[in-house]
Amino acid sequence: MATDHISFGGAKLILLIGGKLLVIRRDDRPDIPWPDHFDFPGGGREGDESPEICVLRETFEEIGLCLSASDLVWRVQVPGPNGLSVFFAAEFGPDVVRNITLGREGQGWELMPPYEYINHPRAIPHFADRLADYLVIRSDDR
Repeated sequence: MATDHISFGGAKLILLIGGKLLVIRRDDRPDIPWPDHFDFPGGGREGDESPEICVLRETFEEIGLCLSASDLVWRVQVPGPNGLSVFFAAEFGPDVVRNITLGREGQGWELMPPYEYINHPRAIPHFADRLADYLVIRSDDR
């Protein structure tokens, strides 16, 4: 997947490990969007970084996984509150779990069946929509 330097506000990663979705439970603070909800790794752009560099940096900072752009298997751009938001997907086997370490943000992380997230009360609704989009594409490829 080629990198580029589009104008965007942030990037998120739909990360499937052993077929389950990795989610980070956001801090429960009133000064952040979606407190105490299940988030995907990713976050805001720093400087002039590309969407790929942004999501890879944020993933490392948040869960300690050092991924590469070649691990990203899907991408979609959607309008967001701070310009475009870019969503990516990556999939790994279950052995990757041993390399996960929670960073400084969030209450914890867990793996859940992807379809459970879509209707979960702690899901971020527009993230659930992107996950549903990816699952449709993914099932078409199999």
